[in-house]
Amino acid sequence: MAFTLAVSVAVLRAGEATPPAAETMAPVVWRLDNLKQIGGQTPLIEGAPRIDRDRAGGPAVVFDGKKDGLVFAVNPLAGWSRFTIEILFSPSGDGPAEQRFLHAQDESGRRALLETRLNRSGGWWLDTFLRSGTLAGFTAIDPEKVHVTDRWYWAALRFDGKVMTSFVNGEKQVDGAVQFDAMGRGEISLGVRLNRVSWFKGAIREVRFHPTSLAPAALQRVRE
Repeated sequence: MAFTLAVSVAVLRAGEATPPAAETMAPVVWRLDNLKQIGGQTPLIEGAPRIDRDRAGGPAVVFDGKKDGLVFAVNPLAGWSRFTIEILFSPSGDGPAEQRFLHAQDESGRRALLETRLNRSGGWWLDTFLRSGTLAGFTAIDPEKVHVTDRWYWAALRFDGKVMTSFVNGEKQVDGAVQFDAMGRGEISLGVRLNRVSWFKGAIREVRFHPTSLAPAALQRVRE
């Protein structure tokens, strides 16, 4: 990704072409069907996450909620002033109460997180977070919007340049205004926060990074 951006800048300076607008770029798609190459990236493996090929719907990476995680030395969100993150995952009902299952952060401390909160009745609700360096961040969470564990869901974090909105299976959860500058180069972790706390128990099948804020109708959803 960094190499591609560098080439685009060089071409622009040479006056040969204009790089495509973010809105016309294809999404970056990571399918978690192996542990060697995901979305063309080689992850650093924490613990012993495993591939489950017997689940309905296709392979997925399973995390144990204690020590399993994947860390990528890349940030597909770099340079995007608007974006949408979608992730297809299944949270286990016996996981920790607070879990960070996707964490993107750049070299200046800007970060985006998707998290779950679990209750003792086997329910979970979504928590999404944006913060730009030392600026005030925003947490989108509503413990009244509870979903059943041990099922597949598409969760999404959408930022339109001014407002962050969270979704589960295309249904709006929470929104709010936040000042968030475009991110630079950085890292992304799956199954754990980048500082190796708040481990996730469950499975992740796919992650999509879109260089625009998708309309609700365009979001992925699991239909039962």
